[in-house]
Amino acid sequence: MSTTPAGPVPIPAYDWPAHHARMSPERTALIDLYSGRRWSYERFDERVGRLAGYLRFGCGVERGERVAILAPNSTDYLEVQFACTRLGAIFLPLNWRLAVPELEYIVNDATPGILIYDRQFEGEANALREKCRLESLIDLEGRGGESAYERGLSDSQSVFASTTVYHHDVQTIMYTSGTTGHPKGAMITHGMTFINTVNLGLPMLINHETVHLSILPLFHTGGLNCYANPVLHAGGTVIVMRTFDPGVCLRLLADKELGITHFFGVPANYQFMDQHPDFPQTDLSGIRLAGVGGAPVPLSTLETWARKGVPLQQGFGMTETSPSVLILSAEMAVKKIGSTGLPVLHTEVRIVDQDGRDVPRGAVGELWVRGPNVTPGYWNRPDANESSFTGGWLHTGDAARQDEDGYYYIVDRWKDMYISGGENVYPAEVETVLYELPQIAEAAVIGIPDDRWGEVGRAVIALRAGETLGEGEILAHCARKLARFKVPKSVFFVAALPRNATGKVLKRELRAGEAGGGRRKDER
Repeated sequence: MSTTPAGPVPIPAYDWPAHHARMSPERTALIDLYSGRRWSYERFDERVGRLAGYLRFGCGVERGERVAILAPNSTDYLEVQFACTRLGAIFLPLNWRLAVPELEYIVNDATPGILIYDRQFEGEANALREKCRLESLIDLEGRGGESAYERGLSDSQSVFASTTVYHHDVQTIMYTSGTTGHPKGAMITHGMTFINTVNLGLPMLINHETVHLSILPLFHTGGLNCYANPVLHAGGTVIVMRTFDPGVCLRLLADKELGITHFFGVPANYQFMDQHPDFPQTDLSGIRLAGVGGAPVPLSTLETWARKGVPLQQGFGMTETSPSVLILSAEMAVKKIGSTGLPVLHTEVRIVDQDGRDVPRGAVGELWVRGPNVTPGYWNRPDANESSFTGGWLHTGDAARQDEDGYYYIVDRWKDMYISGGENVYPAEVETVLYELPQIAEAAVIGIPDDRWGEVGRAVIALRAGETLGEGEILAHCARKLARFKVPKSVFFVAALPRNATGKVLKRELRAGEAGGGRRKDER
């Protein structure tokens, strides 16, 4: 807040589509690859206004009410977000990969009055209406065809002018998938979203000429804020891909007519693309910036893309930090390969031990974050707010270290670390060594119980098509590269690793399933 002699004054959150519709009405704002629709900023602004009018006057949505959406990626998703902003309502994106009981918990916790849903989720939407206090459902059709959504926009009698909202107001509730218990709804304020456009937009070279290919789910902060929202804030173009396909994605990145300049993905996206047969001959010279985050990146992946002329700029962030915290500059992407960089402009970070004391450089500890990019807390979860913050510092749950130059490295998730014979083992370090073997398509390391050492490592491996590799070869390779306590004691082969919607490996499923149960499949 700013201050006057009369006291603090709240900072308004301004309307981005309306601004760009006035300044550059003909510039392309959105392209929907699935439907072929293309909206200028003028048309985008009009559709947002009509949707806001429909929600307010046709559906009775008031300030502060939650509006849920259950749908794959589309430009409609972004219309709903900005229509909520105009109403002062709260945007509630739902993970469409969840089962109805999981969605039921979220809907009952956030209590939206309206659910906007893609017709492919009609069964889930009707089940939620029966089980939750939903007042109404609005269906939409992914290709922009006849639907309640499109009828509502067409019939809306007014283009709704923006309600005044402020930086401290909640814009979005985004539920994070916990490892235990129910998910928590992180409250994302308008101020957090704005700060991210500065923290992320400036170092990522985002401006009105940016053309960004958005592939990650828009119900996730990686899809919504890396870099769709920063690009729309700058007046650039966002191209929305309904679902990720590595071959199609490579063709799009090489398409000179689309002119894509920016791209963001998780490590799995880049691994699937560089393993695709079209990768060697794909021209990626038009890519100005390719970002990666969401999980530790294998060194082999970073080196493969650097040789292609596309150094991947690593970063670190969380839903609770809107999301950017650390970013590696373009200049240092190769020199500091493997680092997540330095803190973004408007944030503070610390690395602390289990007692909350700062650790020396080089030592591993938990990363804590503080600043205007950090959530004010979790929806309806005073218990989580109590345990997740200390003196305004958010506990990230990520293990990190600093090098001699002050650059940060995310070692692994704090919870994924296991202790073998009294020594801490961070699976990401072992996984990097495993990815040096060209036969391996996917690798994950988990700790399993052991009578002698407490825990030992197990490598869970998916091989590339047509390749063979035995457990002995894998363990011998690790033994040449790692200290003895870090070398996995066994290997478990799978067809593919379980992943969430953004491509992160679900290690809790590996630990809970056959891979973590002490049994081992035969060597391949």
